[in-house]
Amino acid sequence: MATRLPTYCLFLGRALLALLLVVTFTGAQTGQKQAKKKAAHRANELTLAGLRPGTDTTKRAEHLYKMPDNWMNEQGELNWKNGCYASTLTVSYNQRQKIETIRVSKMQGSIDADCFGKDSISPWRTGRGLAIKDSATKMKELYGEPDSRSPSTKDGQPLELWYYAFDWAGADVPQVMEVLCTREQDGQPGHVVEITLAAPSL
Repeated sequence: MATRLPTYCLFLGRALLALLLVVTFTGAQTGQKQAKKKAAHRANELTLAGLRPGTDTTKRAEHLYKMPDNWMNEQGELNWKNGCYASTLTVSYNQRQKIETIRVSKMQGSIDADCFGKDSISPWRTGRGLAIKDSATKMKELYGEPDSRSPSTKDGQPLELWYYAFDWAGADVPQVMEVLCTREQDGQPGHVVEITLAAPSL
């Protein structure tokens, strides 16, 4: 009996070690799957309205959309209005004419416009296809959960701010996207009223 006890203890120790390794391996696999699943639903953005902040210059914006409606040199902004899509485009730039921030907003009021033959899809959308009036559900499908969501207002309208930070994608891509949405109501998701894409942090 005295010679059997150490053998039994050794066998039991090995069995426990094997069980521990199996549990650890299974846990690691589960963690990896969860991380991959989370990463699969996380995406960054490079462009808005066909422009890339931090890379493109105002010359490209003028090439795409012709002369702006308002040229505010003191503020370093170019502005366009599109009545057919009821939206405005604002581009902020630095002294070297490089674009720093791009903003597309739902137009307030109305404007006369000849929309015959116009594409039904606004050209002022993100590279992944998010545009004014799209649902928050679509935004989540495209970019995943935001880094933060917080109450906001604009022109007296209660809204929700969705904040995405893209620093994890590298320093050479736009770093921040902010999207203003109407708030969820009666179980219906909100809709996009403003999109801002910026090279530096806002």
